[in-house]
Amino acid sequence: MRSHLLNDVTAEQYRRSVTEGVERVAHRLATTRRPFSGATPDALAPRISAVDLDRPLGDSSAALDELSGLYLDDAVYFHHPRYLAHLNCPVVIPAVVGEAVLSAVNSSLDTWDQSTGGTLIERRLIEWTADRAGLGPAADGVFTSGGSQSNLQALLLAREEAKYDDPAQLRVFTSESSHFSVEKSAKLLGLPARSVVSLPTDRERRMQTVWLAAELERCAAEGLVPMAVVATAGTTDFGSIDPLPEIAELAARHGAWMHVDAAYGCGLLASPTRRHLLDGIERADSVTVDYHKSFFQPVSSSALLVRDTATLRHATHHAEYLNPRRAVAERIPNQVDKSLQTTRRFDALKLWMTLRVMGADGVGQLFDEVCELASAGFALLAADPRYDVVVSPALSTLVFRYIPADATGPHAIDRANLHARKALFASGDAVVAGTSVDGRQYLKFTLLNPETTAEDIAAVLDLIADHAEQYLGENLVHAS
Repeated sequence: MRSHLLNDVTAEQYRRSVTEGVERVAHRLATTRRPFSGATPDALAPRISAVDLDRPLGDSSAALDELSGLYLDDAVYFHHPRYLAHLNCPVVIPAVVGEAVLSAVNSSLDTWDQSTGGTLIERRLIEWTADRAGLGPAADGVFTSGGSQSNLQALLLAREEAKYDDPAQLRVFTSESSHFSVEKSAKLLGLPARSVVSLPTDRERRMQTVWLAAELERCAAEGLVPMAVVATAGTTDFGSIDPLPEIAELAARHGAWMHVDAAYGCGLLASPTRRHLLDGIERADSVTVDYHKSFFQPVSSSALLVRDTATLRHATHHAEYLNPRRAVAERIPNQVDKSLQTTRRFDALKLWMTLRVMGADGVGQLFDEVCELASAGFALLAADPRYDVVVSPALSTLVFRYIPADATGPHAIDRANLHARKALFASGDAVVAGTSVDGRQYLKFTLLNPETTAEDIAAVLDLIADHAEQYLGENLVHAS
């Protein structure tokens, strides 16, 4: 079995095996005509359950043959221009090259003696991103597994920086459109449910700062502690960007930690034309960025940025076998001192390779393209009497609802939209997302593929309408 270990003896076997795997994926990418096969859980589950994991196949070729039927044939392919559902981006080739390198070398980014240059590359990328955000000379940060972990760590730092005697006194203010991880993080941090104050949004689905001001005043009047204000730069449902300058002013006035969840909107940091949409982010105490959303990176590639490196001490714990206190005196750069994780992949390499090959402007131009596509899609929806579209996009998300021409009750319309989404997914012709707006069912395009065109959007809208109309027609026949 030692023949399967990657080392100097097996280097040529590694080359052949990985090349064969890459060729299988490249063939699949080149020949995929739909974003999804339409396979159901009932069809896939028995095939996977039938695999006897105690009877190995013996070589990579056989395992890849099996994998094609179990995974590659029925995977959801984000590179396809009619994948329009969630915040999943197609990935750029330099990042995939970085993924191959980091997986083989297998550095762990917790301590210097496990990563050496990897530690310095990650630190340089954090410095670069924080500089793009304008966080100042004392800024720092660390790569994370994703936006949820970044938000959790940000609120941990906010909790520790707040002056309080009882966690029940703490309050976190966020908008009703913010990511669910804000409430989840508060729970994990031991805060009661009432600690998270959800604020109404305006017609553009942005936090209403008049409500924030009122709630902060009420917090002070009741002797409570405003632990944090969480602003969102790119909400999951609408791509909306909260009014960052006004929020920063209110947070500073009341001594609250300001966190900006820019997991989605961080692509604007590289945009040649839209960077101004993030004005105010430079006043944040912490920022979440997800490169695997709008920098076209493979999952996972995310980071938490902080204005003041000293605040990261709240995540530090010293262990003699890993990062003893003497390492600090010896100026050894250990990333575990900043992270909630210990063992951690060298995910920063993917972004490093991307910037060294494409440059920031190259990434930013791709993100600009999908934002422009969303504007074109909004124009199509606004001009189409079959659809009601919620809000003009700030980034690249469109939320809309099929409305039949004949009078139909709201519940029937809800069911028609739900059916259209499910039927479209089952067909494999396109993948769209769904959400709820004011208690009603809506559909959602999250546009992160520059290869998607306005013609693709128009075609998918026709498919949605066809499925919805078929559902309504069939139910009308059954009712009669």
